[in-house]
Amino acid sequence: MSTITIDKSAAEDRAKPARGRLRSLDSAFGRGMLQVLAVVGFFVAWELGVRAGWISDFLVGAPSGILKVTYDMAVSGQLWRDTWFTLMEAVLGFVIGTLFGSVAGLALWYSVFVARLVEPFIVAINSVPKIAFAPIIILWFGTGLLSKVMLAISLTAIVALIAAYQAAKDADTDLQALLYSMGASKHRIFYRAVVPSTIPAIIATFRINIGFGLVGAVVGEFISSQEGLGHLIYNASSLYDLNTVWAGLFVLMLMGFILYHVIDMIERLALPWKQTSTHAHLQV
Repeated sequence: MSTITIDKSAAEDRAKPARGRLRSLDSAFGRGMLQVLAVVGFFVAWELGVRAGWISDFLVGAPSGILKVTYDMAVSGQLWRDTWFTLMEAVLGFVIGTLFGSVAGLALWYSVFVARLVEPFIVAINSVPKIAFAPIIILWFGTGLLSKVMLAISLTAIVALIAAYQAAKDADTDLQALLYSMGASKHRIFYRAVVPSTIPAIIATFRINIGFGLVGAVVGEFISSQEGLGHLIYNASSLYDLNTVWAGLFVLMLMGFILYHVIDMIERLALPWKQTSTHAHLQV
């Protein structure tokens, strides 16, 4: 019977370079480079497909045309005005809606009776697509900035309310009972036990509400507006100007990407312990 001898040290030596390459790609710089290459490759393939006639420039647009339109609008100042208008609507709607919804959701912790009384109404409002309220909101608040902010608030407030109320209900009951047995008042239990335990859930809601704030602002601009990226996209689509449509969409994507990372920075500052536990993982 023949035996096969495996040189374990030689196998490990051969595996080390491969592991090193994988770990270098798993770094922040490596992932960033892969993401940039993926985006560049996508646009290059798109442009080549248009130039070769495989993709219709009229129906899909072309990266070179999108770049030219974006440059022209940036030079004229139109892109900056529209971007600022939409950004202001989305941020105001996000801040006011999230703050109001979070405070209202936490306040429901104080009374089980009131919470159970209003819960069916919250569920009913949440089940209705908020975009259906857009014509009513624009009729009430006009076609200016206020109506877009109110539409963004209607989208963000209900999400923040439900998340904060659910987090308050799930707060550590043992800690609350301990504080109560030590003679703490209801207000003290709320500030010492309930609010700290709900902060992670509330901050997690920020990520969702950033998107909803942008949706509310853009939909309001679709319906009635003279400024904003939604107005730009709507007018360009009615004229079959796909390059301008894509330019507006890509600016919205970039805006959402930046706002998402701003929220991520806020979470890192507010919850440093969560970031430490999230990034701790086993290296095999």
